[in-house]
Amino acid sequence: MPAGSEGDGGPAEQPQQQPQPGPGPRLCGYLQKLSGKGPLRGFRSRWFVFDPRRCYLYYFKGPQEPLPLGHIDIASACFSYHQPEAGDEPSAFEVHGPGGAVAVLKAATRQDMTYWLQELQQKRWEYCNNLDAAKRDSRTSPTPSDSAKGLVAKDNPDLSILSQNASAERARNILAVETSPTDLVGEQAASQPAPVQASALNFSLKQWSTEIKNSMSSLRKGNNDNRRSVFYTTEEWELLDPTPKDLEDSMALEEKRKHLAEGSKGLAGSAFPFDFGRAPHKAKRPLLRDVMGSGKQRPSSDSSPTEGGPGSANRLGSELQLKYQSQQEELEKLKKDLLSQKELVRLLQQTVRSSQYDKYFASRLCEGVPKDKLELLHQKDDQILGLNNQLEKLNLEKDSLQQEVKNLKCKVGELNEQLGMLMETIQAKDEVIMKLSQQLSECEDSSSSPSGAVNSPTATCANKDLQELDRLKDNLQGYKTQNKFLNKEILELSALRRNAEAREREWQAKYTSLEAKLCQIESKYLILLQEMKTPVCSEEQSPAREVITQLLEDALKAETTEQPEQAFFKPHLVSEYDIYGFQTVPEDDEEEKLVAKSRALDLRSLSLSENREISAGVKWENYLASTLTREMVRSVELKNLIRSGIPHEHRSRVWKWCVNLHVKKFKDSTVPGYFQTLLHNALEKQNPASKQIELDLLRTLPNNKHYSSPTSEGIQKLRNVLLAFSWRNPDIGYCQGLNRLVAIALLYLEQEDAFWCLVTIVEVFMPRDYYTKTLLGSQVDQRVFKDLMSEKLPRLHAHFEQYKVDYTLITFNWFLVVFVDSVVSDILFKIWDSFLYEGPKVIFRFALALFKYQEEEILKLQDSMSIFKYLRYFTRNILDARKLTAIAFGDLNPFPLRQIRNRRTYHLEKVRLELTELEAMREDFLRERDTCVEKRDLISDDEEDS
Repeated sequence: MPAGSEGDGGPAEQPQQQPQPGPGPRLCGYLQKLSGKGPLRGFRSRWFVFDPRRCYLYYFKGPQEPLPLGHIDIASACFSYHQPEAGDEPSAFEVHGPGGAVAVLKAATRQDMTYWLQELQQKRWEYCNNLDAAKRDSRTSPTPSDSAKGLVAKDNPDLSILSQNASAERARNILAVETSPTDLVGEQAASQPAPVQASALNFSLKQWSTEIKNSMSSLRKGNNDNRRSVFYTTEEWELLDPTPKDLEDSMALEEKRKHLAEGSKGLAGSAFPFDFGRAPHKAKRPLLRDVMGSGKQRPSSDSSPTEGGPGSANRLGSELQLKYQSQQEELEKLKKDLLSQKELVRLLQQTVRSSQYDKYFASRLCEGVPKDKLELLHQKDDQILGLNNQLEKLNLEKDSLQQEVKNLKCKVGELNEQLGMLMETIQAKDEVIMKLSQQLSECEDSSSSPSGAVNSPTATCANKDLQELDRLKDNLQGYKTQNKFLNKEILELSALRRNAEAREREWQAKYTSLEAKLCQIESKYLILLQEMKTPVCSEEQSPAREVITQLLEDALKAETTEQPEQAFFKPHLVSEYDIYGFQTVPEDDEEEKLVAKSRALDLRSLSLSENREISAGVKWENYLASTLTREMVRSVELKNLIRSGIPHEHRSRVWKWCVNLHVKKFKDSTVPGYFQTLLHNALEKQNPASKQIELDLLRTLPNNKHYSSPTSEGIQKLRNVLLAFSWRNPDIGYCQGLNRLVAIALLYLEQEDAFWCLVTIVEVFMPRDYYTKTLLGSQVDQRVFKDLMSEKLPRLHAHFEQYKVDYTLITFNWFLVVFVDSVVSDILFKIWDSFLYEGPKVIFRFALALFKYQEEEILKLQDSMSIFKYLRYFTRNILDARKLTAIAFGDLNPFPLRQIRNRRTYHLEKVRLELTELEAMREDFLRERDTCVEKRDLISDDEEDS
């Protein structure tokens, strides 16, 4: 997608890995991007993330979005911004990309704009200056990271940075503007809400609809039934002029009020001329000129609501108040009468029931009970009834008191509201008085001093000149800052252009050298082909032997820095070690060396030809930025990211999180320093597993530089982890295979984390007895795998059965050490990524995927020896990790874990029964050997091992 364009979530180009100058804070944050067409064109808030691998600035809808909308190529861009008009703050800048594309971005403040421009300039400068610094492949020079741990993280990238122009650096530093970002820039901005889009053009249809709804709701007649007071502003009062009909109605209501006032008793009057709180909803609004007396057509005697005789509004308010209060009192009286009548009816019913009960009780028991006891019972009943009546009366008194308290609270609230309304009225009047007084004083001053009219225009002109001077000063400072930025931009672009020209010349020389090398190789191959077609000499004296020998020697030469004068012209396709420390080309076997070199070249070709639609690194960085304020949790998004492979710079962090997720219950139950305590006990006390551990240390990963010699750092860490684990699990102690699991974990984890990683694999993932002496769990998994082979790959399973090939002899080691030394390193670590997150089911998936990957090739083999020989090395020829992952997690679905568990249970019983039979046969053999003289010299396998 070109710079400045925005799609609807379309894919962006896959960024290739480039060397970075070093770890530092990530450049990310909120910016507004000008996009859209026609009336919908405007600024939209986007989340921007800078990717240093290809110097791209990706933009997303939000921090949690995994897919970017597009990208801007910063390496080929130049920056500018325009000085705004007076009073406006410059915060928009332009990014001019290749092909005339322009992306207009807008920051929240001028400070953020300056920070973004300088950071983008710096990133472009570093990237372009380091284009030629990567003398080695990025696969052999991992990008350092603050969160990286383990042995791989300690490898320093072997990069020779080109010398930069010192004068250009000094000029850049002089022209730099010191600034710091706000909260909307940086990783912490991911937890902030998106800034409000302030552009006048940025109105969507939804926003228009919202504005229209808000406007209509303000015009719609509201329901004010629940309001206890209403206050009208000055504008509202002035618009309410009474009509003649309203005045007549007011007079009629005043007459009615007099009659009601004479007949009402105990009516509590208000201390104010009118009551805001008790006015009914349908009553007319009181008029300001009637209440305040400040209107133009009212006399000055009505200037206060508490002064002078009552107006029409006062009479209307008093009439409505009295009428409402009388009706309320009548309603309260009727409610009380109704409650008393209901209570009387209830008491009478209770009395009737008690009398009926007494009559029934007396008729049954009066014959055998003395009269004095009957009288005593009647007295007690009377007392009970009296107490019940007294309790009822007290409850009624309590309810009435509570009701009175509520009424008093309501009255207090009403009085407070009335007081607030009067205070607001007085304040409004005071403001009117102040304005009038100010106008009066101005008129007096203008009349008393005629010279002031002459000086006033002069003072006004002077003020305007001062304001214009301040505005010009601000513009001058803005132009100075803009001039410094543009000078710096011109300086950088000139330096980058010179570097690009020098780089082009160097590439041309390199291309010429490689073309000459290609001509030499083609010449040798032509001689070889001609000799193979029509040999003219005997086999011993054939020149083809010399050509072949020379070609093999040239092909197997490892890339070293022994010849610096040829280092620039050499293509450097394959290095001695990969990023994990594994040796790419072995040194002992010439045939294996040629195969390994060919495999490494295929891997390099595959990595160069990959053209992914979206950068996995950018997706990972965007996901991790969203977890700054919260812990990582299991989710479908995270599972898909892990299945696609964890980037090298984030693998340590994610592996550690996965391990802690599975062993949290174990770690919570241990004391601090648990690992160090285990290691101390294993070193100080006698440990039966220490001898075997020492024997296997150098045999763990001899092809990895971190474990190749006794002085390697990985050997000591490997020893410590295995000893601590053997002390934690005396039943297992040490089993061959555990050393390789720990060695892989130590490449990305520290000692203690690698220890808990081993606990996760042995005690959480794998069944019991998986790494014990009998390897019971491993045998069970091989039978489960056979069942899955017959179900998922029936043709291949039948092919193996036809030629009596036991492929479990090959797959047994896959399960025991999780494919270590069975697949190429890139695929191995992608398998481990998913394995540490999802568990042992991943092993079954990838084991089946390896067979399915080469199913057609295996089916072509027609004898058991060739099949078995092919199975021993075919996994090393599988190089496409993306295709293998797609087979494992796509083509083999569904893959329920419950099915694996059920089959494990089924085969576990069968294997245990077989082991019991074997043990019985062993005991029979021992008894027979002891009784038979001829068989006393025979020994069993266990005795031979001991």
